[in-house]
Amino acid sequence: MKQSYAAIGGRFEYLNSDCGYEQWSQYLIRTLKGLSAGQSGVDIGCGNGYFTRALYREGKAMLGVDISPEMLSRAKQLAVKEGVRAEFLLGDITKLKLTGRVDFVVAVNDCLNYVPQNKLSAAFSRVAGCLKKGGAFVFDISTEYKLKNVLGDNMFAEDADDYAYIWFNTFRGDSVVMDVTVFSPAGGGLFKREEERHVQYVHGIADVARALQGAGFTLLRTEGHLGTPLKEDSQRVNFICVRA
Repeated sequence: MKQSYAAIGGRFEYLNSDCGYEQWSQYLIRTLKGLSAGQSGVDIGCGNGYFTRALYREGKAMLGVDISPEMLSRAKQLAVKEGVRAEFLLGDITKLKLTGRVDFVVAVNDCLNYVPQNKLSAAFSRVAGCLKKGGAFVFDISTEYKLKNVLGDNMFAEDADDYAYIWFNTFRGDSVVMDVTVFSPAGGGLFKREEERHVQYVHGIADVARALQGAGFTLLRTEGHLGTPLKEDSQRVNFICVRA
């Protein structure tokens, strides 16, 4: 069993292409503008780097950080292809330390769901250590509703011409375990089979708010995906914060 995104990390942006990247990036740009965020930023859990590249094109000096070498390898390739001169760093949000402080941090598309409940405060403290005073922190989590009712105990699959996967999920109360089997070309008409496991953790809004306060953040507001009102069946909640 491989680590998360070892098998699919190089194809993540392609596999996730229906998530509305353009709208999502514009939401981030508007939100940061509304916070009067400065020009230097970090995209934690950057994946293949879509949001890193989008913010760079808005004139931001960007660093993309991810825990997956496969994710970062593809992120670097796409940045070069698109003429984006961003930096990329292999790193874990719960251990992250930069040489200087930046104006803003974003962490979107479930990055914080990969952090266990007992490490959430440490993650926020590390983010605070990367930010200038008054710096913006914008992130999201998938809600308990989504993890339990949309992902949990369900199966997803895709069969493309040169790639296929089967994704089995099990909800365990405080987390959802995702077992992924990937088939990719191995040459000569053969396919290679790889398996990897993901675990996403449930975080309640009140628990996140307490952890943010303890790490020195002021939580300005919460809202649904792309700024929509939060509802009982919202699948994503955004946290808009500044470092006190």
